[in-house]
Amino acid sequence: MLESGAEFQGLLRGAPVSADRILASSRQGYGEAVFNTSMTGYQEILTDPSYYGQIVCMTAPHIGNTGVNEMDPESSRPWCAGFVIHELCATPSNSRSQNDLESYLKDHGIPALSDVDTRALTLHLRSRGVERALILPTSERHRSAEIFGKLPRFEGRDLIAEVTTREMYRFEDKGEEKGSHPLHIVAMDFGIKTNLLRSLAAQGCSITVVPASTGPEKILALRPDGLFLSNGPGDPAAAPYAVETIRKLLGKLPIFGVCMGHQLLALAAGAKTYKLKFGHRGGNQPVLDNETGRVEISSHNHGYAVDSSSLPAQAKITHISLNDRTVEGIAIPSANAFSVQYHPEACPGPHDSAALFDRFAAALKRV
Repeated sequence: MLESGAEFQGLLRGAPVSADRILASSRQGYGEAVFNTSMTGYQEILTDPSYYGQIVCMTAPHIGNTGVNEMDPESSRPWCAGFVIHELCATPSNSRSQNDLESYLKDHGIPALSDVDTRALTLHLRSRGVERALILPTSERHRSAEIFGKLPRFEGRDLIAEVTTREMYRFEDKGEEKGSHPLHIVAMDFGIKTNLLRSLAAQGCSITVVPASTGPEKILALRPDGLFLSNGPGDPAAAPYAVETIRKLLGKLPIFGVCMGHQLLALAAGAKTYKLKFGHRGGNQPVLDNETGRVEISSHNHGYAVDSSSLPAQAKITHISLNDRTVEGIAIPSANAFSVQYHPEACPGPHDSAALFDRFAAALKRV
């Protein structure tokens, strides 16, 4: 059920869902309906905290073919509010598979729909834009107006505060030997993905992950060589505390931001952000590097963008989307800071932009 009144029917899968369950928690079965054009990587999508508060429609017709495993998650659990697919594979075939997708969704409390006309749903969202949505049994669809009226909208809601770590911690990559990290960075957790941490550790960095509300004094007291700004869900303007922290650290440390981190860096520099009609979500998004002229195929998951006309003179646009010309990267040379809107760490890929981690490591070593 979409807020506009449009209905897309399917078979209920995964965890049980009802109007009363949604009203009691609003974490599952209620969210913004979005679509993702990735052909694979559904387990990474489910466990990416940036999808918190979203009901994700996969445009690929067959989902679940490779099952699920303990190696691929991007966090400790799935975060999306619901999952919508066309055809669910009940018998996965992959040497790494440890369970089937429907059992995984049920175990983690995520309601889903299969046998949905996902092509029609995607076309609807492209033409009308992102909408609030519900996953409900047919017998309870008459309660949709009641639920929409009682539950909060997502614009202006601080979703970062709902997904960030509650305590500071050190990230230890099992693939790295102790003592092999001469560089120390602080990562502000706005909804951080595990593979971002792995990618930073692979550059020879020890990483202290801190809550999104951590102030500049506490960050500097950790004596880092640089600051990393992570991905995360929702509206960047709803986290002014993070913007203020970044503003106070500009010029004091090398800074690298990804996705939400990119938007927060732009806000800290004095720019504005705005909500896209239907966002960018998928692993096949073309981005132009303005400095090299190289086109990179990249992974995206964002519903907001930086307003190019609002960027201050000291910030330059380094990357743009070839789909809609939105800002995909900025640099502030005077502050030794740069960011990208997309995901250079993407799992399962693409990996065209992995060199951005090399660039950050080089900036750390120059300080």
